[in-house]
Amino acid sequence: MEAAAAAAAAAAAAATTKNTVVVLHNATVVTMDSDSRVFADGGIVIENDTITAIGQSSSILHRFSFLAHQIFDLSGHILLPGLVNTHVHTSQHLARGIADDVDLMTWLHGRIWPYESNMTEEDSYISTLLCCIELIRSGVTCFAEAGGQHVPEMARAVELLGLRACLTQSTMDAGDGLPLSWALRTTDDCIQSQKELYTKHHNTADGRIRVWFGIRQIMNSTDRLLLETRDIARELKTGIHMHVAEIPYENQHVVERRKADLGTVTYLEKIKFLQNNLLAAHTVWVSDAEIDSLSRAGVKVSHCPASAMRMLGFAPIREMLDAGICVSLGTDGAPSNNRMSIVDEMYLASLINKGREVFAKGTTDPTVLLAETVLKMATINGAKSVLWDDEIGSLEVGKKADLVVINPSIWSMVPVHDCISSLVYCMRTENVVSVMCNGKWIMKDKKILNVNEEEIVSLAKQASMDLLKRAGIKIPNRMNIL
Repeated sequence: MEAAAAAAAAAAAAATTKNTVVVLHNATVVTMDSDSRVFADGGIVIENDTITAIGQSSSILHRFSFLAHQIFDLSGHILLPGLVNTHVHTSQHLARGIADDVDLMTWLHGRIWPYESNMTEEDSYISTLLCCIELIRSGVTCFAEAGGQHVPEMARAVELLGLRACLTQSTMDAGDGLPLSWALRTTDDCIQSQKELYTKHHNTADGRIRVWFGIRQIMNSTDRLLLETRDIARELKTGIHMHVAEIPYENQHVVERRKADLGTVTYLEKIKFLQNNLLAAHTVWVSDAEIDSLSRAGVKVSHCPASAMRMLGFAPIREMLDAGICVSLGTDGAPSNNRMSIVDEMYLASLINKGREVFAKGTTDPTVLLAETVLKMATINGAKSVLWDDEIGSLEVGKKADLVVINPSIWSMVPVHDCISSLVYCMRTENVVSVMCNGKWIMKDKKILNVNEEEIVSLAKQASMDLLKRAGIKIPNRMNIL
């Protein structure tokens, strides 16, 4: 009787509000909820942009099939919450491959800053489109932009493609080696421009776009910029995205220039910058005491395994998780990773951190970063890191319909004996079939729906060549090019 009454009420509501009801069934539904529920033959009901029911397929079909406008039989595929990439530079995508095998300071001063400072608004738009296509193909429905120069164009691309994003401007008001156009910016300029971006773009695109405040890194920030950013972000109830403790030189710089005891984290704690709306990217070179500081403040950490292995080092992720820090996963930008796949990052995160134990403890420990822990980092921890876990990060009634359909029946995942471990250790982007964000398909049957992918690829090739020429960036030949 109770089920019948609920179904009748749902029917009445649908009739009066003209809701669109979609039923997905015959899937392994990995909810990532607080009880870690997995429905071996599960179904889910979506009304407009919201999940309204989840459970066994038979029950879902019995209760809701007569209400549904569309019913999708997922044929034994796996249904996941949309993956969350918590650190990505979308405007760097046209720079893929221009800074391989160089140290961080050469990477910044010789390649990336000349590239970014010569970008046009159209370059940023094309770069973001290309990057987001790759994100969607790896199952990402939400990302945290790590900082670029043309946020309105990022927002335009995100709105068109249908993704969810926390966008930030790359903000610097100090430091050596900055391009002239950036060096002339005052602290007032940095603060005001971000406030204007917040006013114009925050909570736009049906609520899919949020604007955060960005601090590029401590070596390019005055104390005034740090503290005013902290206060304004707190007042506006939004987040701060900052690169933290990336390399030993950064900590050394902070000790020498700012008279800190240990490094970046110690100094940020001293000036009361650490707080629970701070997303600290990389956070590789931190002590045990600094890990405790991050934990006490509720700081979230974005772990970028591939990028870290390129230039930064082994982040103490096990220690952070043990300390109760919310650690999520990011790809970083194309020039520091090349691949924008959170699927790859899940695989790397587990293996790298298992290998790190040999150096940390002198013995192996295969239980470090279990598959279920890594999957949590890519989903609900990602949502918590971007302060959006009330709406995304897990498949639960009342949350937004952000989800990914995985086909486990192609060569890369066959056979599946353990669904969760297969998602981390076997899955590739080829297994990602369809992606839904905010109740709308943005990729269906491996086809990007809202843009012409071939056209974007063509535009990106030309824009990249023109941009590198303007920036005067020349890539040395590695071999005898004939």
